[in-house]
Amino acid sequence: MNKTFKKINATDVEQLMLIENLCHSHPWNEKTFRSCIGGRYFGFSLAVNQTLVGFYIGEYVAGEVTLMDICVAPEHQGNSYGRFLIEHFFKQAKELGGEKAFLEVRAKNFSALMMYINQGFSEIGRRTGYYPSEIGYEDAIVMKKKL
Repeated sequence: MNKTFKKINATDVEQLMLIENLCHSHPWNEKTFRSCIGGRYFGFSLAVNQTLVGFYIGEYVAGEVTLMDICVAPEHQGNSYGRFLIEHFFKQAKELGGEKAFLEVRAKNFSALMMYINQGFSEIGRRTGYYPSEIGYEDAIVMKKKL
């Protein structure tokens, strides 16, 4: 397996939006995605054997990093690509000087929750009714990991 991580830039947005839209019931729009490139944001895509399989976007501020978005295309899920992406996120976070990592995840996204727990995140809070869902709203679980 040939894994390639590539720093995300503005020319990647159109292709990454295809994955974003397939992965989320309420995806970011293109304007939001573009606003998370550069400055305090960092992001990388992952290609396996030259096929784009996923990406992540992180934010670094004053020793803290936040995993803003992480997606693996549905047809590539279940192959450890999410783990590869999050491990790369940790590596980049540490290079930037990150000491703590945070994220929010939908309470009903059990596969993501298990991946985050397996990567050392623990729940530190909940945001009631944070995410829009098919019917009403869904809680966000706020998680933290010391790097």
